[in-house]
Amino acid sequence: MTADLVMAMAAVTLTMSLLSTARAAEPATDVSNGSTSSTAAANAITQTVALQRVEVEGRHYDNGIGSSDAASQGTIRAGLLKSRPVLRPGEVLEFVPGLIVTQHSGDGKANQYFLRGFNLDHGTDFATTVMGVPVNMPSHAHGQGYADLNFLIPELVDRIDYRKGPYFARNGDFAAAGSADIDYLRELDAPFVSLTLGEGRYRRALAAGSMRIAEGVQLLGAVEAMGNDGPWRLPEDLNRRNLVLSLSGASGTDRWRVGLMDYRADWTSTDQVPQRLIDAGSFNGRPFGRFDAIDPSDGGRTSRSSLSGEWSRDDGDRSTRVAAYAMAYRLSLYSNFTYAMERPDTGDQFAQKDDRKVYGFSASHAVETTLAGLPARGEVGVQLRQDRARVGLFDTQARATTGTTRDDRVRETLASVYGDLGVALTPWARTVVGVRADQARFRVDSLSDATNSGSARQTLASPKFSLILGPWLRTELFLNAGRGFHSNDARGVTARVDPRTGDPVEPVPGLVKAKGYELGVRSEIVPGLQSSLAWWKLDFDSELVYVGDAGATEANRPSRRHGVEWNNRYVPVPWLLIDADLAWTRARFSDADPAGARIPNAVDRVASFGVTVRELGPWSASLQWRYLGSAPLIEDDSVRSRSSLTTNLRVSRRIGAKTEVTLDVFNLFDKRVNDIEYFYESRLPGEAAAVADRHVHPAEPRTLRVTLRRSF
Repeated sequence: MTADLVMAMAAVTLTMSLLSTARAAEPATDVSNGSTSSTAAANAITQTVALQRVEVEGRHYDNGIGSSDAASQGTIRAGLLKSRPVLRPGEVLEFVPGLIVTQHSGDGKANQYFLRGFNLDHGTDFATTVMGVPVNMPSHAHGQGYADLNFLIPELVDRIDYRKGPYFARNGDFAAAGSADIDYLRELDAPFVSLTLGEGRYRRALAAGSMRIAEGVQLLGAVEAMGNDGPWRLPEDLNRRNLVLSLSGASGTDRWRVGLMDYRADWTSTDQVPQRLIDAGSFNGRPFGRFDAIDPSDGGRTSRSSLSGEWSRDDGDRSTRVAAYAMAYRLSLYSNFTYAMERPDTGDQFAQKDDRKVYGFSASHAVETTLAGLPARGEVGVQLRQDRARVGLFDTQARATTGTTRDDRVRETLASVYGDLGVALTPWARTVVGVRADQARFRVDSLSDATNSGSARQTLASPKFSLILGPWLRTELFLNAGRGFHSNDARGVTARVDPRTGDPVEPVPGLVKAKGYELGVRSEIVPGLQSSLAWWKLDFDSELVYVGDAGATEANRPSRRHGVEWNNRYVPVPWLLIDADLAWTRARFSDADPAGARIPNAVDRVASFGVTVRELGPWSASLQWRYLGSAPLIEDDSVRSRSSLTTNLRVSRRIGAKTEVTLDVFNLFDKRVNDIEYFYESRLPGEAAAVADRHVHPAEPRTLRVTLRRSF
C-alpha cells in the first residue's frame, strides 16, 4: 500500500464514488465530509492520487481498493502485531507478506532476511526505518546495508508501511527489493508494565506510558530490559537495554514530533557449526550437538543512540514535511566461521568494529492541482545522509587483537532529489510517473594501507512508472516499472590492493542499478476477503558485495529474478482473521558461467498461514505456520538447504479490564530445522585439511514464554 495512508479511506471513498458516478450518472458523495456535489468525483480522484495518511478503524491490514499504487504494497496496523508472537524483535517484519526473518549467530546481531529470491544477508536491498530514522548502514564493518532491528520495541509499533520493488520515487538506497517504514505510537491508551519469563532464562521487563503535558502535546516514554541464554550449550548471556522518549504535538494542520532512542546490548554468539561435527556427535573428546559452539569467545557489543525530529503541515490541497536525525552507533563483533583454516595455531577468529556518526535531513512538498484539466498531484523532495565512520577488520584470539587486516576512516554522503506526478486520466485509470537522482560521494582514509585511500563519486537517475486501472467489481489492476539501486561499500569503491594478499584489485562502482517490473491485481469481490496477486521481475547489473569477513569486495555476477506472490486476508466474522501468503521465486545469474547459474541461498518458496481469534470474550488466540523453502547452496545446485515448517501459538486471556496473561509457544511441534545453512570450506582443530561442508545454525526448539501485562 502506498507508504501513506490518507489514501486509504480517501481512496476507497473516492474510487467507489467515482465508480457509482460512472455507472449511475448520479452526483458523487464525498464521504469525507458528507457533501454531495458535481466536483466530488474529481476531488475523489485527486485524493486517490494523493499519498496521504488516514486512520481506518478496526482494520489490521489497510490494503483495500484504492489504497495503493501497487499490488505488493500495504500497511500493517498495530492490532495485528499484537495478535502474534515474535521470537526476536526483528521478526515483526515477517508481517510483510513473503518476508522471512532468521538468525545465524547471536541474538544481539542483526537478523538474516529473505525476500523475493534474495538472501538479503543483514539488510542489503531492503531499506528499513524506525520513527523516521534509517536502520541500514552503508559501508558497515560486517556487511553492506547492515540492518540491526534488535532495538525495536514491538509494543510501541503503530504501523508498518511496506513497499516491494523499485517503483517509488521517495525510496532510494537499499530499497530495490523492498522497504518498510516502522512508525511508533505517539500516545498510549494507558500506561502499562509487562513482565515476560521463558525457557533458557529468558526474562524481559517493559514499562511504557504517555501523558498530556499541554494542550495538544504528548510525552511518551518506554524502558525495556531483557536477558536470555537460549537453548545453547554455551549460554548466550544476552543483555539488552532500551529507552524510547517521544514528544509530539498537533496544532491546526501542523504536526510534529521529537524522538530519542537509546539501545545497548552485549552477548556471546553461537555461530553456525559444520554438519560433519554434528554427525560425529563429539568434539575434542566431549559430546557435541546442534546447540553447541566451537569458539566460546565469539560474541559482540553494540550501541545505538538517535535524536530525530519531524514536522508536517497538511492544508488540504498541499502538504509539506521536514525531518532530520542524528545518530551515534558502535559495534564490536567477534566471529569465527572457518575455525582453524587460516591460522591453525591461534584460530580464525576475527573482529569487525564500527564506530560512526550519522546525520540526515529530508524535506518534501506536495500540491494537488490540475494538468490539462485532469486532477493531479505532484510531489518534490530532497534527501541527504552522511555517515562518518571508522571501520576495521582485525585478527583476534579470544577477543584479543593479534593483527590488522583493514582499519579505515570512511566518509560517505548520499544526496538525492526526487519528484513524482500522479494524474487521474479517467474515473477508472490513473498514472504515477516519477524520477529520482542520487549522487554518492565516497572518501576513504586507510590507516592500515594508504594504497587503498581515495575518493570517488557517482550519480544515478532512476525513473519510475505506475498505471492503476479500476476498480471494476471492487477489483484493481496495477502495472509498475522502475529502476532502483544499492550502494556498494566505500572501501570497495576506492580499493587498489587486496588487504590480505596484497594483490592488485579493480575498484567497484559506487551505485549498482536494478530494474524491476510488476503486474498485479487486488480484489475485494468476495465480502470480507482482500486478495492480491502479483507477478514481478527484478534484474541487477551486478551483485557486487563487500565481504566484511574478508575485508575485500566479492565480484558477483549479474542476476535475474522473477516470481509470483499471492496474499490473502479474510475476515468472515469480526472476531476471526485468516491470512495466507504464498510466494514462488526463480533466481538465476543471467550470464554464462561453467560454475552454474543458481544464486546461493536464493529461497524459491516461502509461505505463511495464520488463524487469529480476537477478543472472543476474554480470550484471544493465534496459530501461525511458516514455511521456508529449499535453496541452492552453490551455483551448480548440487547442494541445497533443507526446507523448514514451523508453528507458533499465542493464547491470551484478559483478567478484568487492566490485566492480561499471554502464553507464547514457538516451534510448537518441536521441529528439528535450521534457521540458516551455508556451504563452504572450514577446518576444525585436529583436521589435516580444509573440508567443504554444510554449515548450519539451528532454529530454536519448542520454547515457551509467559507474559503478564498490567495497565494503569
